[in-house]
Amino acid sequence: MMIGKTLLECLEGVEDPRADYNRRHNFLDIMAIAILSVISGADTWDDMENWGHAKKEWLERFLELPNGIPSHDTFNRVFSMIKPEQFHKVFIEWVEAVTEKIEGVVAIDGKTVRRSMDGSSGKRAIHVVSAWAVENGIVLGQCRTEEKSNEITAIPELLKQLELKGCIVTMDAMGTQTKIAETIISQEADYILQVKENQPRLYEDISLYFKEGVLPAEKKAMAKKGCYYKEYSGEHGRIEEREYYVEHDIEWMEQKKDWKGLQGIGMCHTKVEKGGETTESYSYATFSKKGMSAEEFGKGKRKHWKIENALHWGLDIAYREDESRARKGNSADA
Repeated sequence: MMIGKTLLECLEGVEDPRADYNRRHNFLDIMAIAILSVISGADTWDDMENWGHAKKEWLERFLELPNGIPSHDTFNRVFSMIKPEQFHKVFIEWVEAVTEKIEGVVAIDGKTVRRSMDGSSGKRAIHVVSAWAVENGIVLGQCRTEEKSNEITAIPELLKQLELKGCIVTMDAMGTQTKIAETIISQEADYILQVKENQPRLYEDISLYFKEGVLPAEKKAMAKKGCYYKEYSGEHGRIEEREYYVEHDIEWMEQKKDWKGLQGIGMCHTKVEKGGETTESYSYATFSKKGMSAEEFGKGKRKHWKIENALHWGLDIAYREDESRARKGNSADA
């Protein structure tokens, strides 16, 4: 793996927002300590300061620290003033510099930072859309929206910042939009987009096709063509069976022309047995990869939920993001 820019070199792209007379600590020192401390488990401004003092001897090897470790108030003040878009841009640049080539599934999903809301000032809780590279186990980038409904406009802007060539981008139904599909294809990537009632005509066409036309078909024959795949999982007294179906012959779909790169449709039929009871559910999706098998389709859909189990769970449990009370200025966003 070739290493590109260092963290400090990337951080030079963030403008120091402080007045000239109020720069007791180097800006790059403040930013570097904050990022490294959070990676190490820091949750608060106090944690950043304490971590800096604990690691001061090591930090002095590559930071100047003319006046020692910044205080927690300094971290708070600086992060409330920096421009989030600049910080996000250099973060992506740094991730690309230290990460091997991104391959496989890139899951896109949003999460609300609950305690970033400030009722006294009328400030809503921020909602952040993240791109999670499943195989690499790393966040590729994030984009803030004012509320969940604005994911539709934020996702294309996030996608344009990423190097996605050869990847499969997955999203829940909120991201199933023609503009988003077009943006993914323009990035030389493919997509698996979940389809629900927010796209009523598409949902009706796909659900009726599979339930009335495909389910009665011979599964063995479909499996030979790569259009049928079954898998099981079970734990804690719960047994789950998932059957995946795909169809590539979709010339009959009137909406095919509206979805850039559309190559096929798929369905997942899930049966869950627990406590002597069985429940069933169906989910549907479109995909753009030519010749995608039912197995690849199913594994792609399953990998999408890694963003919940790995990223969002980690932010809440390991980093206690929802407990963070950083609200001042841009600090919650940064």
